[in-house]
Amino acid sequence: MRPAIIIPVFNHERQIGEVIRQTLRLGLPVVVVDDGSTDSTAEIIDAIAGITILRHSGNKGKGAAIRTGFAAAVAMNCDWALTLDGDGQHNPEDVWTLLDAVKEGPRRLVIGRRRGMDEQDHVPWTSRFGRKFSNFWVWVAGGPWVEDSQSGFRLYPLPEALQLSIEARRYQFEVEILVKAHRQGITTTEVPVRVIYQKRGERVSHFRPWRDFLRNSVTFNRLIWDRLLSRFRP
Repeated sequence: MRPAIIIPVFNHERQIGEVIRQTLRLGLPVVVVDDGSTDSTAEIIDAIAGITILRHSGNKGKGAAIRTGFAAAVAMNCDWALTLDGDGQHNPEDVWTLLDAVKEGPRRLVIGRRRGMDEQDHVPWTSRFGRKFSNFWVWVAGGPWVEDSQSGFRLYPLPEALQLSIEARRYQFEVEILVKAHRQGITTTEVPVRVIYQKRGERVSHFRPWRDFLRNSVTFNRLIWDRLLSRFRP
């Protein structure tokens, strides 16, 4: 196995330095994709040695940043890509849990299922509702039935993930790729990982409930219609 860790970043100046330092301790290649940050994120990551830094000239979306990271990992001759968020929500050491899930059996996509989201006081209602909403519609759209379709802590097989023709470029990338992978016969597995939700005002989130629920709805509508129409294609 030749895995690389990809961290998409957009205005995460509070946590990104510590996230990267913890990730570097794992001894794996680390690719940080700055998706057009306008705060001090660029200066912080520039000061950290031992990482590959890629930049978008403007904010293109999380999905676009992940695709940029995938391409870089393939160019580095890596055959797996681990993604984790730059907001400090994930514990980088759980990378080994995801990698253990693919030691045997066919190549697959692995989701880090966040434990304790219903018990932690600081988890916003939008995250709880959004996860259940997304889980259901991923399944309806022809994807796998999973418990945490919105987790950004994942392990993707490469180059297979780059060949799935994903249209979404923002948060919706992470649900669309589950559907497209399932349709292509790529199995999805979930493993439990830890999650840390900071108090209100401390955690940086670019999720906007109404805007992103609308975008999710548009994406699911497109995927469902594609699934229905595929039955009539030769």
